Amino acid sequence: MTKILLLSDTHSYIDDDILRHVKQADEVWHAGDIGDLKVTDAIKALKPLRAVYGNIDDDKVRLEYPEHNRFMCEGVDVWITHIGGYPPKYNSRVYEGIKRNPPRLFICGHSHILKVMPDKKLNLLHMNPGAVGKHGFHKVRTMLRFTIDGKKIDNLEVIEFPVRHPKTHN
Repeated sequence: MTKILLLSDTHSYIDDDILRHVKQADEVWHAGDIGDLKVTDAIKALKPLRAVYGNIDDDKVRLEYPEHNRFMCEGVDVWITHIGGYPPKYNSRVYEGIKRNPPRLFICGHSHILKVMPDKKLNLLHMNPGAVGKHGFHKVRTMLRFTIDGKKIDNLEVIEFPVRHPKTHN
């Protein structure tokens, strides 16, 4: 069994709360918009990392991480990309590839909206962990934790952190 921590849209933000959850995982997967390599360096110092770049990422991040990362985790075919859309309306960048050869688990970020939903037509599970960084419109920072045991994806949990806004003075 492999314990996965899935996060996205850090936008250069990493803190001890996130790293506490990293330490509990076997692997960490980042679905893009890393922002600064200090984020992935901090994660890689603790656990194995699989990541992709996102639309805000610069050349340094794009040199280190691919746009698409497709791999096997135990018996599960996984595809991670930053901009992927949702079932059944996938982004044009991935649409043909998903239809031709669907993974069992399709992961993307970008929207800052946490969603987990099945695509019954293609027999895949779609996950978007939302955004764990502080940049964006989201009110709650989120990540996902789950296990892969053979071919089984299980024990899905949502991890939430409040977005801390600066206090205003009257």
